Amino acid sequence: MTTPAFHGIVPPILTPLTEDGAVDIASLERLTGHLVEAGVHGLFVLGSTGEVAYLTDEQRGQVLRTVVRVVAGRVPVMAGTIDLTQARVIEQARAAVTAGVDAVVATAPVYAINDLAEVEAHFRAVAAAVEVPLFAYDIPVRVRTKLPVELLVRLGAEGVLAGVKDSSGDDVGFRRLVAANAAAGSPLALFTGHEVVVDGMLLLGADGVVPGLGNVDAAGYVRLWELARAGQWAQARAEQDRLAALFEIVFQAAGRSGDAAGVGSFKVAAHAQGLIDSPVMAAPVRALDGEAAERIAGIVREAGLVRA
Repeated sequence: MTTPAFHGIVPPILTPLTEDGAVDIASLERLTGHLVEAGVHGLFVLGSTGEVAYLTDEQRGQVLRTVVRVVAGRVPVMAGTIDLTQARVIEQARAAVTAGVDAVVATAPVYAINDLAEVEAHFRAVAAAVEVPLFAYDIPVRVRTKLPVELLVRLGAEGVLAGVKDSSGDDVGFRRLVAANAAAGSPLALFTGHEVVVDGMLLLGADGVVPGLGNVDAAGYVRLWELARAGQWAQARAEQDRLAALFEIVFQAAGRSGDAAGVGSFKVAAHAQGLIDSPVMAAPVRALDGEAAERIAGIVREAGLVRA
């Protein structure tokens, strides 16, 4: 098996939906093509930004097959295999591999309350069930389990894990993970999920970023990556500051759920750019509209991302 080089800017692609809640295949094709043409280094399908928890198995399959077809091998495709228990995660992982993805991404079990020994057994079982690399998705806000540095590095050194997508919000923990990984010979590819501290995370040694805001300004994140790689840190900070100003879109829906404010704002922004046909969210989440949507569209226009 040839393992793709997992690094750089890997947006967690949105799942566009029609007014009746079906996967909007045409919009997904358009968005996928746009992201690849912007120069991203991979795509993460069926993550939190892709509303994976709300999609049926049939819809997940539609999304996977569409993205893999449009990408056509130009960049690696990573697929979230998020589900309640080990058996269901393995089922999702095998389906993703059949669809043609290059890696699978799994959290600790979502509904089952497992201790760390059981979480370790879970990752070992998922890795053994598929013949593509497995990434651990560290997102304790969703699963209540913070994956320990020692566990992640040990599973990386043993070849169980190929990398980590860190969405823990624990920047101290991420720095410790980077240091421990380096001390062990860097067995893991380490990605931050933070949109607004990418410059700092790349400076300390992250291998890449999975930014939901990358759906809105993929080219900006690619520029940031290239500046960081060139050691042009002042320019990288300026680009990060610009992206941080754009990230204000997620704060325009006070009182709404986290999914509506975050993913919903990305969808409104992508819709304003013509990348997707509708900002519809998966039920029961309501799409952002009215003044909130107008403010988001205004921020996107001010950033120069809406074609005249």
